[in-house]
Amino acid sequence: MAVKVLRRRELTIWEKLYIPQIVSGLKVTTAHLLRNLYLHSAHRLGLLQNRRAAVTFQYPEEPRPLAARFRSRHRLTVRDDGTPRCVGCMLCETVCPAHCITIVAGEHPDPNVEKYPVRFDIDLGVCVYCGYCVEVCPEDAIRMDTGILDVAAYSRDAMKLDIHELMNPLLRKPLLECTLKFPHKCRLAGGEARR
Repeated sequence: MAVKVLRRRELTIWEKLYIPQIVSGLKVTTAHLLRNLYLHSAHRLGLLQNRRAAVTFQYPEEPRPLAARFRSRHRLTVRDDGTPRCVGCMLCETVCPAHCITIVAGEHPDPNVEKYPVRFDIDLGVCVYCGYCVEVCPEDAIRMDTGILDVAAYSRDAMKLDIHELMNPLLRKPLLECTLKFPHKCRLAGGEARR
């Protein structure tokens, strides 16, 4: 079998300077600018109310409306007694394409419940927010409906959510004591105990 060698032609000086690309980009940007200036001016005068112009949301003060199906930060649902609904079946950990979910299952003291998550961690720095974990969960234990969008942090360790932060989505500070109502050892991903 012969190998076919493709020869690429040499770029001209005009193409190396990227002037046509720069001009076309400036043309698009200028067209958007002039269109929005014209429409906003017309809206101020009460004209062309049926044509939409670009809108800027002042984000922290004015939150953008979210769709009902928008996938935001994860949370674990709880039973009436305060224990997590998760049964430690590992389906969400298995289906996750980014491998950002870590579950360690243990035997539950209640004979009606087979397993429970001793440890349930999600690394939001790796998560792609695909929603597969929500779809595959047979117990409806994990959801992405908190509406929390600001998950930025200064360190990668702060992007890792443990079971406490997943059961209480507003909790973003280290715990002083374990408040979970089931047998659980409060441990961080590094292994040291929370006090």
